[in-house]
Amino acid sequence: MISPHIHVPYEKIGDYINFIRENRFNLEIYFNSTSLDYINADSVVKLKDMFDYNPSLSFHAPFMDLSPGAIDSKVRNATIERFNHILDIAEALKPKAVVFHSGYEKWKYALKVEVWLEKSLQTWRPLNERAKNIGVKIAIENIFEDEPSNLRLLMEQINSDNFGVCFDTGHCNLFSNVSLVTWLKEIKKYIIELHLHDNDKSADLHHPIGDGSFDFNTLFSELKPNNCIYTIEAHTPERVLRSIEKLKEYSQVFQLIPE
Repeated sequence: MISPHIHVPYEKIGDYINFIRENRFNLEIYFNSTSLDYINADSVVKLKDMFDYNPSLSFHAPFMDLSPGAIDSKVRNATIERFNHILDIAEALKPKAVVFHSGYEKWKYALKVEVWLEKSLQTWRPLNERAKNIGVKIAIENIFEDEPSNLRLLMEQINSDNFGVCFDTGHCNLFSNVSLVTWLKEIKKYIIELHLHDNDKSADLHHPIGDGSFDFNTLFSELKPNNCIYTIEAHTPERVLRSIEKLKEYSQVFQLIPE
């Protein structure tokens, strides 16, 4: 049976700690840049002490204003600094994976994916080497991608079992202009984490699984052989619990395999 990770911002853990403890959730903790400005070694120890059990963890790195494929070296260096800070925390808390955004927007790069790819490789190769050395996987999330080829190219070039894709169902539903089958054909073998939430294609609504128009039947039937971290990104306690129940139903039907 799958025991999913539940997405929660670092600064909100205190607000939801009773709910988290009561349900003994595994967690994906999101560290935004503001939290990184004040977190220190003592904060990390206190974070571990907040739980009266031993949850499985994954992390979500900051993304606002950051650009791992930036042409401007100073922007890319600032991004790398933030990402290394996340790996500092990962070294202490040993999450299974850290999720990072790809930073790719086709119009920003004038449809020249090779420009983004060249700079991205300069960012990710050393970061992945460090992550591998501390036993943490890197998962690159689809955001504004309307098709999966840039992610496939990045995976092929990095060519590491430690480096994969975090496939976000809500973002795919909202931004994609190709079929889900096309996405899975290109990136299925690289998927190491799923972000599970739903919408009606009007906005990134983070509805519970099944409350929008995303085709979860196709996703889970196609992913049957994959070992994944299943992460629920429904942004209220009520939506989290509804998503967990729905995921249990899919798990029974499709015999989903957690990592």
